Amino acid sequence: MLVFKFGGASVKDAQGVVNLGKVVSRYAGNQLLVVVSAMGKTTNALEKLTNAYVNGEGDVHEIFDEIKDYHYQILSELFEPKNPVFDEVANTFVEIDWMIEDEPHDDYDFIYDQIVSIGELVSTRIVNAWFNHEGIASKWLDVRGYIHTDNTYREGVVDWDKTRASIQNELPALLEKSIIVTQGFLGGTSENFTTTLGREGSDYTASIIASCLGAESVTTWKDVPGILNADPKHFVDTIKFDELSYQEAIEMTYYGASVIHPKTIKPLQNAKIPLLVKPFTDPDAPGTVIKEDAVNSFAKPVIILKQKQVLLSVSTLDYSFISESHLSEIFGLFAKNQVKVNVMQTSALSFTACIDFVSGRFEKLLASLKPYFKVRYNDNLTLITLRHYTDDALAEITAGKTILMKQTNRNTAQVVIK
Repeated sequence: MLVFKFGGASVKDAQGVVNLGKVVSRYAGNQLLVVVSAMGKTTNALEKLTNAYVNGEGDVHEIFDEIKDYHYQILSELFEPKNPVFDEVANTFVEIDWMIEDEPHDDYDFIYDQIVSIGELVSTRIVNAWFNHEGIASKWLDVRGYIHTDNTYREGVVDWDKTRASIQNELPALLEKSIIVTQGFLGGTSENFTTTLGREGSDYTASIIASCLGAESVTTWKDVPGILNADPKHFVDTIKFDELSYQEAIEMTYYGASVIHPKTIKPLQNAKIPLLVKPFTDPDAPGTVIKEDAVNSFAKPVIILKQKQVLLSVSTLDYSFISESHLSEIFGLFAKNQVKVNVMQTSALSFTACIDFVSGRFEKLLASLKPYFKVRYNDNLTLITLRHYTDDALAEITAGKTILMKQTNRNTAQVVIK
């Protein structure tokens, strides 16, 4: 059986949904499970709605109306008004209506997951309805009943034993009857609350399901021809990789390559399932394949940009050396506040780390550190990582930039710039 994942760009409008149907119809006769992300920039819009609701950063109802109007416009272009999918989508949006009628009382991360998850639930309702409209037999599946996580909201930790049992017990029989359409990015807790698996987590969803079912392959359909050495939105003359090893792909995603979610590769590597990255605009194109025996070739360095970075420096209150006990305390506070370190350096008197700016978590981290340490930081920075770098390439990419931190090893160079 095959697992396909379609991202938000592939279903950003009615024509995208139609094209998705055409791609899937090419694989008639295969057992197929389709994972779909939220449409277009819906996740960003739902994040804006969450912030408006929790922090009073805008008109909640106006933002929500824009989200609903966007989806209803797509529906109106695909279906006749009496199609049952209109009620299915309306009933899904009602979950947000119920929440925003009351004042926010729960933790931000919990509220985030309950609201933002609606994007995938709606998009899959629409895609599933379109498949059946076009004579492609498919069944909508609520992934929250199959991918089980703990209560770490916004980055749910998968309970693999429970997840594997749920998927293996029920999905094979369903796949024998029809295509399955389900949501990326989402999981469920034992209390039946929704969790998310981290931004861009739909790739990870496809990987989880494929590894549990022993799929032949996973294909993630993108708006690029495959995996490139750099983001074409920021760099010209990019090159496509025909193939990559699991190890190289893991390294690239660890450093922030956004074409694949960081947790995607390991379950596939364990099960020896290849991952194909292909363009949904040209299904016949070869794309890139990630597999065990791939031959890595790097004509140019891999360039990875991470924006919205913070460079945080921590020192002791009494100017004493930063010791192992201090580092242990600092990392404990990082872990407690779910803050990941992208690059770090230590000196005699300070510990410095480059981290992603995540609103809410960053402020909590500062509040946790300040009673015990002096803290300084610069924000709105960019972290550039070059895999398989050359000195010339590093000099070119940092020319004219202010470098606040630089770190190199045999294969990788990282610089924090403003």
